Amino acid sequence: MEKQKTKKAAKITLFALTWPIFIEILLHMLMGNADTLMLSQYDDNAVAAVGVANQIMSIIIVMFGFVAMGTSILIAQYVGAKQEEKAGHISVVSIVANLVFGIILSAVLFIFGKPLLQLMNLPEELIAPSLIYLQIVGGFSFVQSLIMTLGAIVKSYGFTKDAMIVTIGMNILNVFGNYLFIFGAFGAPVLGVTGVAISTAVSRGVGLIILFILVYKRVNGELPWSFLVEKFPKEELKQLLKIGIPSAGEHLSYNTSQMVITFFVASMGTTALTTRVYVFNIIMFAFLFSIAIGQGTQILIGYLVGEGKLQEAYRRCLKSLWIAMSVTIFIMIVIVFFQDTLLRIFTDNPEIIYLGSILIFMSIILEPGRAFNIIVISALRSAGDVKYPVYIGILSMWGVAVTVSYGAGIVMGLGLIGVWLAFILDEWLRGILMLKRWKSKKWVSMSFVDVQKTKDY
Repeated sequence: MEKQKTKKAAKITLFALTWPIFIEILLHMLMGNADTLMLSQYDDNAVAAVGVANQIMSIIIVMFGFVAMGTSILIAQYVGAKQEEKAGHISVVSIVANLVFGIILSAVLFIFGKPLLQLMNLPEELIAPSLIYLQIVGGFSFVQSLIMTLGAIVKSYGFTKDAMIVTIGMNILNVFGNYLFIFGAFGAPVLGVTGVAISTAVSRGVGLIILFILVYKRVNGELPWSFLVEKFPKEELKQLLKIGIPSAGEHLSYNTSQMVITFFVASMGTTALTTRVYVFNIIMFAFLFSIAIGQGTQILIGYLVGEGKLQEAYRRCLKSLWIAMSVTIFIMIVIVFFQDTLLRIFTDNPEIIYLGSILIFMSIILEPGRAFNIIVISALRSAGDVKYPVYIGILSMWGVAVTVSYGAGIVMGLGLIGVWLAFILDEWLRGILMLKRWKSKKWVSMSFVDVQKTKDY
């Protein structure tokens, strides 16, 4: 089986890795609000209740992601280095670590759900339905923590289709469950928010079972659980946290800075706030490709670094960057060409359409910068250089994105145009600094596995 996995790692291409990841991410973005969309046909208060609960859940999911990030990078490097036993150790340690972490956070959400909702200044009439959703979905959030970990494992072995298929199945099951419990189809009781929560929890539970089966199939029916009995996995946990904690810090910093910028935008008025939402929903299709290519590149570079093919890893990043930026620019040109039609899908307000058109045009510059960041940061992380992107990211997010958004958007009175200018400066500054870091090749000595460097480096 070891030879089979090594052969898989050696032959896999960026396209083979990327297209299932793209579909999976697209489904997450399109279907992530399925509960809200279907509830809108039932009750507006229910939509608001679930929306606030999901804001809390999104923070929890970011926290689960730091173990999954470390899992993905470490397994890719160990598979590339043909150290299958250590890859198996990382697999079982990450599963148990995120399970324990998930159970703790699930208990917090279940027990302290009401105080958390009250902290968000939720109207009293919305607390009861929101609490039901938070206690059911949040109480089983450990299931989501395991799904993220198992998904990272199968993708790191190169089987990105597995994660995609499970995501498709979960979404179909979730929508069907929503249909049953919101509209009372086939004689089912109309349960509203409670039904949606049950549907979400059950679909994730089924997805978890299928992912476990797929993981066992991909590791030849074995996971070295006995390793955990033999000794405390201090070294493996240290490796996971060394990657995961900085990555989680960067994500939390980004989300927090975006919340602050949203506060600035909200002070500009409803038109500005609405325009930002509409434009983001349109241009997200451009950076979805970058995210997928970034994840695929991360896996490939992990393989190459593990094999000691550092020069090949160096070229892989630059080639992926060129592909991602070319695709992003092409998509943005298409979006600009159809911008009026796309904006009118959301609104007929001429003020929003006019402002949105300007922002979409500016995004021709913005989105390649975002692609710059996504690809090179993914490459640096997969090579073991995890701290530098965090330090630069935090400095730029707050020193440029937040500061310039306030200065240009509010003080200078440029509004959303000033905010978009801040986004452009932030993305391109970070992107250029990340590329400079990659070209410096300081990451060559930061691998998490012991590798023999090839002579071509």
